[in-house]
Formats: sequence, C-alpha cells, structure tokens
Amino acid sequence: MTSLLDGCTPWPAEFVDRYRAAGLWRGDTLDDLLRDRSLRYGPRTALVHGGTRLTYARLNRAVDRMAAGFRLRGLRPGQRVVVQLPNVPEFVITVFALMRAGAVPVLCPMTHRAAEVSHFVRVGQAVGYVGPRAHQGFDLTAMAADIAAQGPFLRRVFTFEAPGEYSPYGGFTVDSAGCQYYPLGSLDSPPDRPLARSADQVAFFLLSGVAGAEPALVPRTHDAYAYQVRAAAELVSLTEDDVYLAALPAASDFVFGCPGIVGTLSVGGTVVMAEDAGAAACLAAVGRERVTVTFLEPGDARLWLDLLPSAQADVSSLRLAQIGGVGSLERATAARVGPVLGCGLQQVFGTAEGVLTLTRPADPDETVLGTRGRPLSPDVEIRVVDADGQDVPEGVSGELLARGPHLPRGYYRAPDRTARAFTPDGYLHTGTLVRRTPAGDLVVTGHLTDVRFAP
Repeated sequence: MTSLLDGCTPWPAEFVDRYRAAGLWRGDTLDDLLRDRSLRYGPRTALVHGGTRLTYARLNRAVDRMAAGFRLRGLRPGQRVVVQLPNVPEFVITVFALMRAGAVPVLCPMTHRAAEVSHFVRVGQAVGYVGPRAHQGFDLTAMAADIAAQGPFLRRVFTFEAPGEYSPYGGFTVDSAGCQYYPLGSLDSPPDRPLARSADQVAFFLLSGVAGAEPALVPRTHDAYAYQVRAAAELVSLTEDDVYLAALPAASDFVFGCPGIVGTLSVGGTVVMAEDAGAAACLAAVGRERVTVTFLEPGDARLWLDLLPSAQADVSSLRLAQIGGVGSLERATAARVGPVLGCGLQQVFGTAEGVLTLTRPADPDETVLGTRGRPLSPDVEIRVVDADGQDVPEGVSGELLARGPHLPRGYYRAPDRTARAFTPDGYLHTGTLVRRTPAGDLVVTGHLTDVRFAP
C-alpha cells in the first residue's frame, strides 16, 4: 500500500503496482512538473491577468521564492493550509509554492464563509490560511482571526493585497490567540535546496460537493493528478500554442486540472486568469488574448451565446468550449455552440473525487449534443447499478459507480463517510443516475438523495 497522510485511505498494493506498471503513475510531483517546464519554456508566457504577464521562468522563480518564505514562516512538510484566493496569478503561485514547500493546500472557493472554512480548518487541522483581506464586502481576514481564536490549529494568516490596497492586518503582527499575520507579498526569500518528496503523497485537497452534505476533504496525490491532467490534455490535443481561459473559479477541479491550469502549464501553453467571470469580460478576454480553450457551466454558456451577437467580440481563435458542472446543458443550447462560437463542444461530467466523463472531439453530433461521453481513461472502471447494488442492463438508468487511477479511495479523516460513499472494493458512489448508450456513452438522468451522503 502507498503511504499517505494519516487519515487518508491508501490504494491497495495491487492497484499501485498496476498503475505504475502501465505508466499511468510516473513519479512526477506537480511542482517538479512546473520546474521542468520552466526550463523548457522559460521565455514563453505562462500566466496572464489583465496587464500582468508572467513567463515560465518568472513564474517558477516566484514559486521558489514564496516556497522559501513559507518555510521561513514555520510551515512544515505535510501541514495543511487553506487557500481562498480569486483568479489571480497569486493563486497559481501560492498553490505551487505550498506544494514545493511540502505543505498541502486546501483549495477553497471564494464564496465560502466562516462555517465552511472553520470546518476545513478543524478537519484538516490546517495551520495556515491564505486569502484577500476582503471579498465582496466581507472581511475574510477578520473571519480567519475569529477561527484562530476558537481552536488550536490556525496560527498563520497570509493576506493577499491587490495593488493599491491596504490591510489593517498588514505588516507582521501577532494577535492575542498567538496567530501571526503576514502580507502574502512578503514571502519573497532566497530559494532553499529542493525538498525530497514522493509523488505518492497528497498534493492538495479539493472539496466534495454532494448536495445536502457537509463538504469533505478530497485528497489528490501528485501521481494521480499528474495522470489526470496529462490524459485530459491529450484528449483535447492541448499544445504549447493553446491559450486557456480560466473563466470559472480556479479552485474548481474542472478549471484546475481538466486539463485546465495545470494541464495547460504542463504543455507550455498560456493560462489567462479571468478575475471577472462576467460574459462580457470573458468574451473580451477571448478576443484580446486569442483564447483557444475554456470551460463553462451551462448557465455561463447560455449567457455567452446570448451576448455574443451584440458584444462585437472576436472569438475566432476559440477551438473548444468544455461545458459541464452545475445544471444540465439543454440540447438546444448545445446545438448553438458550434454555429455561434465557431468552435467544438465537449460535454463534461465530473466530481471533486476525480470522476470525469467527457465527449471526444471526433464523436458524432448525436453523442456530443446528447451525452456526457465516456470516462477520461480506459483504465477507469465504471458500473451502473440499481438500488441493491446490482449492475443494470445497457439503456437502463442506475447509479454511476467509478474507480480508477485518478480517483482517491476515501475522504480525509472521515472514515464513516468514506465507508458510506465507497464500496469495499473501492468504487465511489457518485449519487448520479445515468444510463449507458450502445456506444458506451453516459446520459445523466437524475440524482439520488441518499443517507450514505449525509454528514
């Protein structure tokens, strides 16, 4: 069995051996992947945000120096840090820097507030928090201070301040609970010697999104996630000439690694961080940066399609729109993507636990318009079962179960929930009802409300 953080469920040794022998797990850590690409693509543009442009060399150097800063501020390998940042270059730098320092980021959406963040701190025993001073009028740093005062874990808060902003928590301060506050921009120190780390360790945590259940921490290892982004990039023929628009929150699995930010950086492409997710701003960014690939939720796709005729935006560079996530994409809307945006459509279904099904660029229109495609990889095993856990015939609706090389085997420090959500042989209950077509593609037919997903 592979060694993980205490509180994680390991893959059985036979599956570890299988995935390594097949070349799916190659021993790559995500931050080493970035270091390698910085040597290969040094002067090329890696990140764009408004007027800010970072080359691969500058991005890797920023990651190195922030990682050293984190270590100087007392972060130790294996410790967890909640990262709650908008779509800015500092999100990418911070996440990779934490991984390079050996710490484990917990990727937290900007919309979460004290109830959720304190839960992640408590369950993850997070010693650090990274976030802006405020978001949409809500004081996030004061929230972090309250959480630090209530428990023994959180002791370092790193505040992100956009240019021209000032935080009353700025400077280097310590509150009455012993929590230390640092400006994120102050983490700029000469790089240390690289840490020796193993690719079978947890790289970061995503958050489960099962309706009606308290969010759980989903461990994603370096090896498994490197495989996911590599397979997703290959599936859409991503190259160094592609420009990816991160239009949805970067903390989403879709945007972070489907192939998303990490996948684009892995091939030497350019990532455009869209802090303003509005349709008008995103369409303008497509034209300005010659974006080729992006990911949208169905509601956003409808807004893009409705606005484009009057927006006078040049979207001729766009070659692929991935659409999935919250809600369903109506067939009529799906049929408008090609004629209006002038690009291909890829329908996607996925969960933070690593379940990913996608249509293929070469699929016939009927498949692309009416299904969520097939699993990312032939090495992913799926079942469609009835309420008794028995496999149903082709064309009959049942719950989707999945296991594979990029799906973890359990939640972090949540043994009861893991026992309810995973079968004894490692299949995840997705809670999603699907039926399988004769070609093996999946059509989502509904969702379960089931006690196994309760907190």
